[in-house]
Amino acid sequence: MSTSDLTQALTGSARDFRAPQGTDLMARVGPFYEWTEVRRQRSLWPYSKSTQKAPLSTCTAHDDSGMQFTGLNFGTQDYLGLSSDPEIKEVAKAVIDEYGIHSAGSSALAGNTKYSLRLEETISGFLNVDHTVLYPTGWAAGYGVIKGLVRPSDHVVMDGLAHACLQEGAYSATPNVYLHGHLNVDSVRRHLRRIRDKDTTNGILVVTESLFSMDSDTPDLKALQNLCDEYEATLLVDVAHDLGAMGPGGRGFIGEQDMLGKIDIVMGSFSKTFASNGGFVSCNSVAVKQYLKYFGSTAMFSNALSPAQAATVTKVFEIVQSEKGQQLRSLLMTRIGQLRDALNAEGLKYTGNPSPIVPVLVGDEALARLVSRQLPALEVIANLVEYPAVAKGDARLRLQMMPTHSLENVQALASKLRTAIDLAQVEYARYRAAVGGVTGVTAVTDAARPTVTAA
Repeated sequence: MSTSDLTQALTGSARDFRAPQGTDLMARVGPFYEWTEVRRQRSLWPYSKSTQKAPLSTCTAHDDSGMQFTGLNFGTQDYLGLSSDPEIKEVAKAVIDEYGIHSAGSSALAGNTKYSLRLEETISGFLNVDHTVLYPTGWAAGYGVIKGLVRPSDHVVMDGLAHACLQEGAYSATPNVYLHGHLNVDSVRRHLRRIRDKDTTNGILVVTESLFSMDSDTPDLKALQNLCDEYEATLLVDVAHDLGAMGPGGRGFIGEQDMLGKIDIVMGSFSKTFASNGGFVSCNSVAVKQYLKYFGSTAMFSNALSPAQAATVTKVFEIVQSEKGQQLRSLLMTRIGQLRDALNAEGLKYTGNPSPIVPVLVGDEALARLVSRQLPALEVIANLVEYPAVAKGDARLRLQMMPTHSLENVQALASKLRTAIDLAQVEYARYRAAVGGVTGVTAVTDAARPTVTAA
């Protein structure tokens, strides 16, 4: 492959292909495929991997060109390691024997089961709210709650790093979407003041996450709820990444910040900690619950959670609240601390607060792709995140932790990442020299970036 092909594989982003032009809807997406194919040919396309066995702490996978490799698995969202837990599997098997596989209907019609109704009650009790409505996926919950409640004349004030399902729900619901500075309460206040100075009749939905998945940080939820109360706005908090896995009793940052039952609307996903697809929206209003069931199209026009999914999630909630759950969370936080220490020892930089998400900073997208290319040979499964999912020049490996990782696993991972970056820097310097660019090291290491202080 020529230097120009390598340049094509190391430059550009998915955003370049977001708005294709032309009359032929099928033909005009061809350039995106061609770009990904050039990256595949250089082993620089790390997405769409498939696991060949259960996603445990060590796992066998295929990349999407079919190459098989086995490695330490830090790319799975299973924060308490319960997706393969024997108790969970036994519940799923028993419910399949009793009920079959499929819910066979929308929750607005006849798709509810005794297990889904029990799950709604379980979540409401866990969050100290009165009502919960279930969705087939976490994405459906995030998109559906915004699309269901917000009308074109309303306003959405949203953290600039909010998940894509929240942003797409907002932009599909109203043109009045305002992205505020990340975690910046003063920025939220300014937006709310400006909106209310001009509009005292329409609704405002303020949207944030309790744990942001790219940066592992969290907002001041009490301050945001107080602002919403002051400006007659409604607060929506997405708890997908911390609920169950963190906080007192597994209640995440809402519990840690003493906001249980005090947030207007809470939504979340089962796919990070609760060993299933699915999502939910919880609040203290029965009217909101009923309205979302029929005007939240992602619930009404989708089949409901299967009985096995609903039953297994309920079982996970039981485990989360048990001594076993506390032990898993404690071990998880121990492993997280050990990984952060091991990364420090290798001179590698991470960002955010201690959580199941450990973002290891790399920097330049080209270098990050070269780092990611080294991982299969080093027997590591980890996810590359690059622009536009994060800011340009801020690419990283998003490591995801489980309590089933051992101390030896995390120490080996840190060493292997150090090796991957060192090897990639040599390739990167050679590439930059070939195209007439600079050859300085750009990886985010001790030599290139000040130490990140854990908040």
